[in-house]
Formats: sequence, C-alpha cells, structure tokens
Amino acid sequence: MDLGLTGKVVLVGGASRGLGYAVAQAVAAEGAKVSIMARDSAAVRAAASQLAAATGADVIGHSVDVIRPDELERWVRDTAEHWGGIDACLSNAGGPPHGEFPEFDDQAWRRAFDLIVLSAVRLARAVIPHFQRRGGGALAFVTSSSTKEPIPGLSLSTVTRASVAALSKDLSRQYAAQGIRVNHLVPGRIDTSRVRSLDAANAGRAGITAEEQHGRSVATIPLGRYGEPAEFGRAGAYLLSPAASYITGATLQVDGGMLRGIL
Repeated sequence: MDLGLTGKVVLVGGASRGLGYAVAQAVAAEGAKVSIMARDSAAVRAAASQLAAATGADVIGHSVDVIRPDELERWVRDTAEHWGGIDACLSNAGGPPHGEFPEFDDQAWRRAFDLIVLSAVRLARAVIPHFQRRGGGALAFVTSSSTKEPIPGLSLSTVTRASVAALSKDLSRQYAAQGIRVNHLVPGRIDTSRVRSLDAANAGRAGITAEEQHGRSVATIPLGRYGEPAEFGRAGAYLLSPAASYITGATLQVDGGMLRGIL
C-alpha cells in the first residue's frame, strides 16, 4: 500500500537510535523528506547519513536537547525554511530514570516533567502553526504501555507518559476541524537498548539473570516474542501518513497483544 508520504516533510524526534530511528527509516523508505533530531550531535549526523544511504531519501539531522525550548523551536523553524513547510511530526523523547515512587524527590519529578510532558507540549506548539499553513497535518506522540497499565519500577514514566496521552486526546479534539490529526503510539516490549536496560534493572531487583527476566517478559506476550523496531516504525509511519486520514484521537498499541485491557 502506498502511504502517500512521497515528498512530505516529516519531523522525527529522538531518532538517532531505537524507536525514533525506526519511524524515521520507515517514512524515509516511503519517500518522505525527513528531519531527525537527537541530543548527541555526532550520533544524529551519523543516523541521518545512514538513513539517506539506506533509503535514498533526503534526510537532515539536528542536535536538539528537548528540554530546551529554543532548540526545539529552532529545529522546527529550520526544517520549515529548508523545505518550505511541515506535514507531519513524531514527538519522541527518551525515558526518565527507572525506580519506584519513594526514590524520587521534587527535582527528579521536575526533570521528568520537562523531559516528557513539556517537550511534547512545546513541540506541538511549534509545529501546529505549520500544519495550519498547510491546511492540515499529522502529529503523533510516542508514549508507553504504562499509559494503559502502570509498570513496576517506572513511576516517573508512568505518570508523565499518561499526561502526554491526555495531551494527544485534547489536541485531537481541538484541531480536527483544521485537518490536523493527533494520535499516540504505545510500544510494548520492543527490542531496543532502552528495553534491554530496563530488563537488566528488573533482573537485578528480582535477583535473577537478564535472560531469565527476558523469558518472564516474553511469557506475558501472546505473540511470544519482543517486537522488532521496524515493526514499530511501520506503525508510526502509517499514523503519520495520509493513509490514516480518518484516524485521530486514537491510541495505537504495538505490543504483540501484551496489554490486557479492553480499551
């Protein structure tokens, strides 16, 4: 199926590796012009080069720290000036530290809020005017399965990711009449370095090996395995594309059936 992304300008956050990179690769393979960002300048330049070589797409990389509003705004502005506008955007930021509620003070909560919630708010604030100039656009937020079921050992992520899910729904209602679609993606156990580090931390708490922890996690997934980043990437590309033109205010779970809730 042609997703209709050829020639579209797409912003992808947190794209030097992991889930963001996978979405950037998928939209680039569909013919989009892709602007990626990450905090590490060398890593994001390398990722942009790899994506361009692998897909033949026009890809540019920007060094951006998502907790700095001026850097987010510059990324959006420079991309729009470079290609004449913006059609879609994936909001994606790295996760806060793992740990349970008693482990975190006010400063830790503020940092998590800046990293997860305010970065999403600021990016939405920056890109929506460009969508309005285009007569429409697509915004998708990467959240977490914790928005459906709290995850032990991830108190900061559980609370802040839920706020982003609420933001997504709120924006979808406000901007639908302007042709702007807003959705969020819920990754389950996708085989990324972030998930592997969480497995290691959980294994340490349980006093078992990382391999045993991996086995325990796999046992909770009906498809019987962790997801591949490319599988998540294709889901993200779809939500950002014109092929999903009648989908807004939705939650797309990419979890292998792991989440048990009906809604």
